[in-house]
Amino acid sequence: MISEAIITIFSLVVLLFSVMIHELAHGYVAYSLGDPTAKYEGRLTLNPFKHLDLFGSIILPLLLFLAGSPFLFGWVKPVPINPYNFRDKKYGEIKVSIAGPLSNLLLAIVFGTILRFTPQDLFLTNPGVLMSLSFITSINIWLAIFNLIPVPPLDGSWILFSFLSVRLQSFQNFLRQYGIVILVMLILFGNSFWLVLTSIIFQIITGRVLTL
Repeated sequence: MISEAIITIFSLVVLLFSVMIHELAHGYVAYSLGDPTAKYEGRLTLNPFKHLDLFGSIILPLLLFLAGSPFLFGWVKPVPINPYNFRDKKYGEIKVSIAGPLSNLLLAIVFGTILRFTPQDLFLTNPGVLMSLSFITSINIWLAIFNLIPVPPLDGSWILFSFLSVRLQSFQNFLRQYGIVILVMLILFGNSFWLVLTSIIFQIITGRVLTL
């Protein structure tokens, strides 16, 4: 029987590294476009201590887990980016913004594919393997979906703003001003929606029903 403490630690580690890979994707795409800011600040690294945010990386996810939330949420320090360095001035910000969610989706596909083709007998004798693969896949699906919401400071807002005309500047200002409030409402009252959407994508990738 897997203890609650082990599950908690494993969940937090998976969330931390999934969010860290998300930020690294932003940094590496920015670097490929000519912006060395993240590299100069030592942020293009898998060393977690370079990315940790005390509240967003540890305290908040732990509180959500202990509260029984169906999904964990957290963040690491954003990778510093200077779009003025981009060689692609037109689509650079879009490329950098979408890199994060795509990295999480790729992780979900990789681990979900492993889950799909792993023999069932292995899961019967090692239920922890099933739990681990399921959690890694589902949390990365959720991160990809959530970060595409077009509300600041999420990646989806940068993608949306890149396509909005200057005539909608007041709408952009509204989202920037109330983005955090909107996100809190989505987290508090949107659990059922995120669970259903994540479960559908999880089943498409793995061929299994999400039972976390």
